[in-house]
Amino acid sequence: MPKSFQHLGFSLAIRLGFQRLSAWLISLLMLVGVTWTPAAWAGLPQGNAVQDPAAILRDSLPMNQQDLRDLQHQLESTSDDLRAKRWSALGRGLKRTQSQLSNRRSAIIAAMPMDDQSKAEQILDAVADDLNVLQERVEDKDKSGFIQSRRQTLSQIGDLEALLIDDRLPAIPSEFDALPRLAGRATVVIETTEGDLTAVVDGYNAPLTAGAFIDLSLKGFYDGLPFNRAEDFYILQSGDPKGPDIGYVDPKTKQERHVPLEIRVPDEPETLYNQTFEDVGLFKATPVLPFATLGTLGWAHSDQALDDGSSQFFLFLYEAELTPAGLNLVDGRNAAFGYVVDGFDVLEELGVNDEIKKIRVVEGADRLQQHA
Repeated sequence: MPKSFQHLGFSLAIRLGFQRLSAWLISLLMLVGVTWTPAAWAGLPQGNAVQDPAAILRDSLPMNQQDLRDLQHQLESTSDDLRAKRWSALGRGLKRTQSQLSNRRSAIIAAMPMDDQSKAEQILDAVADDLNVLQERVEDKDKSGFIQSRRQTLSQIGDLEALLIDDRLPAIPSEFDALPRLAGRATVVIETTEGDLTAVVDGYNAPLTAGAFIDLSLKGFYDGLPFNRAEDFYILQSGDPKGPDIGYVDPKTKQERHVPLEIRVPDEPETLYNQTFEDVGLFKATPVLPFATLGTLGWAHSDQALDDGSSQFFLFLYEAELTPAGLNLVDGRNAAFGYVVDGFDVLEELGVNDEIKKIRVVEGADRLQQHA
């Protein structure tokens, strides 16, 4: 009998109740603090979460060069002016970004490994050229052209940040030594009956969860499995094997392999294992890998335990009105381990009548580490 894996931050019944309410009523309920919501609700952060998976993946890189990070955030912050078509303000913001690049260029290059400094100079030259193009887009009031050019510029900045990555895995408790782990990132293509999804799986911040997923993908474990649970605006879940088992059974031990709940918090030296944000009093925290965008990959566990996730995973179906930023109640209770970066149209078509045809690891398979 398949395990329900309904522990996704709050009860399924409450969640389904949310889906039947109109968006304005949901907002009203959150404002007045109705008694049946979990106590943690009022303590969770509010505001506009970053919803771009590429931006989340840039932010979650283990990289500490603040000048470069500030440059990234300055450029990303142009979104508000762009949405409102405040072209003058947008132009001024770009000038600040150009000034920041000019003033901090030497510091950024000096922070690079010696062998990469020449490459960094070339990338920074390209970024400077891109910023000039962005100014032209502003003068032409070309919104779509601005978005496309900014995406390219941010990709160049991401390439710079990648040169500074500290690729050492965070400390992992010895009790989990038998589990595979992913040292870095991997890219997968999830082939489904509706089309293909491309996702980036993050082993920098969720090495055990990402490692289990990549390990099972390489084994072909997910091939042919159905999406056994689908809730509109909430989740799409798979990974329940055919037959009586509810997870991956290790052929060596003949036991179901369990992956602990694994969550990293910004500026915290140690990863949380088998502890929710509520357990440690982090009611206002946002994890390094948040459930903040359509297609966030999450690891499922049961109502009864935090450490019994084995193979089942879900795709978070972010909908701004029904899962408001900072109020989704999944952050801190489930582990995110990656993001869909392409195929969103396919994701929106998938349901319980569909299945995973195959998961291909197209990049990063060599980063999977198997332990004894």
